[in-house]
Amino acid sequence: MAAVIMAASLVAAEMPASFFAGIGGLKNQNVLCVKNYQAGATITEVYTNFQYLDKDTRVFSRTPKLDEHGCEENGSALLEATISTDIVGSAHLGWISADPAVNVMQRHPIYGLSREELIGVFNIEKFILLASNSTIKGNASEWLPCS
Repeated sequence: MAAVIMAASLVAAEMPASFFAGIGGLKNQNVLCVKNYQAGATITEVYTNFQYLDKDTRVFSRTPKLDEHGCEENGSALLEATISTDIVGSAHLGWISADPAVNVMQRHPIYGLSREELIGVFNIEKFILLASNSTIKGNASEWLPCS
């Protein structure tokens, strides 16, 4: 047992002090990014430098099945997120809704986007629904059609 402890301390003694200072300075990070290419929707949730994080994020993504004529059989493409978070630290929440098809300039036109940067003590309750057409009915606090 003494040989193992001594070997470990010799290895630690050979490492520069900056190595241990760097390891002690690592920041907490929790990242979630979900994309639905058919809906043209992306949702991003990032928490960093937090002292406390209690999150419950539920994401639902649906891609429609197309029939032989190219029509959607089982509804619209969509990306839906329910975010419930208690945090002491930094948070970034964002979504973007873009046309899945490119325009004449070979770009995806952006229909809308939202970005929130928060630092401090927060309780976040958010529901985001991004869908490929405007036929979806619901009680969304943020809703924007993708096409």
